[in-house]
Amino acid sequence: MIIRTPRRLHLGLIDPAATFGRRFGSLGVALEGGYEVKIIEGEAMEIAAEGEDRKTIEFAIKRMNSAYETGVNYIVEVRKAIPRHVGLGSTTQLSLAVATGIARLKNLNVSVEELARILGRGKNGGAGIYSFAYGGFVIDGGVRDGLPPLIFREDFPEEWAFLLVIPELKPGLDEEEEKPVMAGVVGRADVAMEISHRVLLGLLPALRERDVKTFGEHLSAIQRLVGKHFEPYQGGEFREDVKLILDFLAEKTYGCGQSSWGPTVYGLILRNDFQRLNAEAHDYLREHGIRAKVELGLPNNAGAEVIGDSAFLERLIKSVGG
Repeated sequence: MIIRTPRRLHLGLIDPAATFGRRFGSLGVALEGGYEVKIIEGEAMEIAAEGEDRKTIEFAIKRMNSAYETGVNYIVEVRKAIPRHVGLGSTTQLSLAVATGIARLKNLNVSVEELARILGRGKNGGAGIYSFAYGGFVIDGGVRDGLPPLIFREDFPEEWAFLLVIPELKPGLDEEEEKPVMAGVVGRADVAMEISHRVLLGLLPALRERDVKTFGEHLSAIQRLVGKHFEPYQGGEFREDVKLILDFLAEKTYGCGQSSWGPTVYGLILRNDFQRLNAEAHDYLREHGIRAKVELGLPNNAGAEVIGDSAFLERLIKSVGG
């Protein structure tokens, strides 16, 4: 069985202060190009993965066994991975991929939301969970008791995309490093209210009307406001070491920001403009001595894809026959 996941681009948190009783509230969008994981039952646990991916897989297998007595003898191979701690949601996507694979192999009728609870995901937001489950643009309703609810989900326009820049810089905070930050962040009620206003009467109408210019303007404003919540922890509205790249994105794209703790930064673009902007970005990075990957972030409006062995073989045979 093969599971393909999206990547998750984090577009911000609304209210760390829990002004009205719910903390955080995350915005995100699912992008193509996440994990590809093969999982089958075996006679022992065998994991073909690099670095922290191995630990995440083992953790997911053991959590599923504790909850559903599914055993631990699985052969798991990571064929394609999301880079760790760059702001693209690697841990949630991989752990849900493994849990989903086990659930399907054992014929368990379990929702993605329930799997997320078993895995301990969603403590600071549900954008990664709902990107995996449903794809598209998602907003959760904040953390109160348990998993934050999905309150909005919309297909992201296929003609829109993101210019992703992933610089070779210090990784973003991992889950252990961010725990004291997320537990201690107070945030500002006035900032949370402005973010909420911009989301409800700016971002969402523009998305529904497919108005890329207005959507980008509100996205940039929201990103700067979100940065105010976390200024004490990252030295400013954004990481100081990505400022030059954000200057470029602010000039060349419809809207820009930093995904989670970075270092990935992004700019909203029209898909057809990528080749031109890719060349301009590489020239800019070279002029400023910045080493980075530049990628096209295409929307994923379907969420994770699960392919059974028989279906996979049928597709392979058809492709060879064609």
